[in-house]
Amino acid sequence: MIETVPTGAGPTPVSSETLTTKTPRGESRPQAPPKEAEATRRPVTQQEPVAPVPSRSPFVTSVLGLNLSLEELQAQEAALEQEFSARFRRAVAATRESLSGRLDTMFQGLKQIDENLLDELEEALIAADIGVATTEHILETVRRGVARKQINDLAALKQAIKDELLRILRQSEKQGVASETSIPENVSPYVMMIVGVNGVGKTTTIGKLAQRIKAEGNEVLICAADTFRAAASDQLAIWAERTGVPLIQQKQGTDPAAVLFDSLKASKARGSDVLIVDTAGRLHNKSHLMAELEKMKRVAAREVEGAPHETLLVVDAVTGQNGLEQARQFLKVAGVTGIVLTKLDGTAKGGIAVAIANELSLPIRYAGIGEKVDDLVVFDPEVYVNGLFD
Repeated sequence: MIETVPTGAGPTPVSSETLTTKTPRGESRPQAPPKEAEATRRPVTQQEPVAPVPSRSPFVTSVLGLNLSLEELQAQEAALEQEFSARFRRAVAATRESLSGRLDTMFQGLKQIDENLLDELEEALIAADIGVATTEHILETVRRGVARKQINDLAALKQAIKDELLRILRQSEKQGVASETSIPENVSPYVMMIVGVNGVGKTTTIGKLAQRIKAEGNEVLICAADTFRAAASDQLAIWAERTGVPLIQQKQGTDPAAVLFDSLKASKARGSDVLIVDTAGRLHNKSHLMAELEKMKRVAAREVEGAPHETLLVVDAVTGQNGLEQARQFLKVAGVTGIVLTKLDGTAKGGIAVAIANELSLPIRYAGIGEKVDDLVVFDPEVYVNGLFD
């Protein structure tokens, strides 16, 4: 599946066998829909379900469900949601113990909420990496609720914190790109640029993202435009083979914009729905990186209307506030539209998701909750917040 296209040449011809039938956005392929699929792209509708299930769920009901009753479809969807929630709950277990578990311990034997408890709450929130600014705002909200006698027990206290965290996460979705559905259906390919420093899991994220989008019934192509680091293309080649997704790459030192140009041409020739573009993961020379990214964006916009449609920044949740600082730096040079938060299952400081949303005003699009290829999931604010407390 790995292809090397000479820079400046036309895309490799594709036989008719490689052009598979695609399904519309919002449906999975019949053979193997992922357990928590949210469709990412979409083209021509082949058939519509007889009884679609109205839902705001991030899950998709398979077209195989046409022979099921409405009640059976709804039960199937509910089971998927329950499994997804359970997986997310396991992923944030360490953070939940650090935050909610600590609150339970603090509240034992207390008859009312006093300043000592609020001081301990402040420590718990900061320990979970929710951030100083967000913590101060939550404490202000809690104090106001206590004064008005609206918060007088542990359940009310937890609910007030949950409401505030959810408000912050929902507010962040008003900026950047919160959903691929904001792009018109006739724009193809949908171009996603992936940025982030080396070591945060950028290559792994691209591989998992490609697998996820492909499993949802879309044609995907990967562009190996990080020609600064030879190992980057080698790692992507492994993921391309593993997921069965074509990869366009060039030798080290090739102009990244030229590799992107060839990939865009190949995407059009193949009728690809999504093009995922790897970029250089370095910040030590920000002026060079800025010039490189700007050139790539110009090339993409010239070939596809509105491209790149998303620029996703990969942040390692384990790095906590250091990751937040990296994000601030990339915001200055990359025009980031959303966040991918990796290794959320590997830290007790999973509150960094809230800090990122609050301080950067950008939506968290995906989260890594495990090592498996299907452990990159669409980030659901409500499921995340519930997982921290319930």
